[in-house]
Amino acid sequence: MALGAGLLGCAACSASADTDPAVEQVGEQMAQPRLGLMSTLPIYWNEAVEFSDLLNQDQSANWVRAVLERDYAIEPLDVLTRETLAPLDRLILAQPRALSPEENVALDDWVRDGGRVIVFADPMLTRHSEYRLGDPRRPHDVALLSPILARWGLDLEMDASQGDGERMVDAFGISIPVRIAGTFAARDEGGDGECTLSDNRLMARCTIGQGGALLIADAAILDEDDDHAGSHDEDEAGAEHSERQIREAALNGILESGFDS
Repeated sequence: MALGAGLLGCAACSASADTDPAVEQVGEQMAQPRLGLMSTLPIYWNEAVEFSDLLNQDQSANWVRAVLERDYAIEPLDVLTRETLAPLDRLILAQPRALSPEENVALDDWVRDGGRVIVFADPMLTRHSEYRLGDPRRPHDVALLSPILARWGLDLEMDASQGDGERMVDAFGISIPVRIAGTFAARDEGGDGECTLSDNRLMARCTIGQGGALLIADAAILDEDDDHAGSHDEDEAGAEHSERQIREAALNGILESGFDS
């Protein structure tokens, strides 16, 4: 009788586990596709000017990370090698540091083997940072990706005469907020990617071997809306909510175009 009761109890536990929302959520997270992320922007970790900031549990997660984690299991990458890229078929480079020659080769080989990468390469980053110029923790103000861009047949350019206000532009059917944005240009010679530029040259879509790259010459879409931080005014709060919705819609459009189309 005791053995029978134990078996019944275990069966009940199993049935309960099968319907437990927490267990289902864990299962969904385990089933999420893996997404590599390399960035100097505070996306995966928030900026921590003081060590105590790292321990502050009250800080909300960066909104970009929250959007990405709805559909992907993020794997932050410090280096790009054949080994770190092998488990992945999707990757985001968001204003990354300059890549070493070995990393450029590893990235190029990975894309040619079927990987898909989205690159945010801003020639003049406008995002505010608490870190001073020269601090290695500060997001890189200029994207230094010329070698891999040249390999794929692109140059990153910038019009220094443009205004510094944020504006909306359309590229490949996606409305994107930009600020002091760059443009891509096809190289006259060299590069073996098959790239198509948007009409305003803000974005480039490249087929590279068996894989592909979607490149955006600006990173303002990933900003944190700092101008409204801490405001309690209803109008400003509504503006912040609307601005965040615009950014999320643009980011989702880029993810779909870069990974799913």
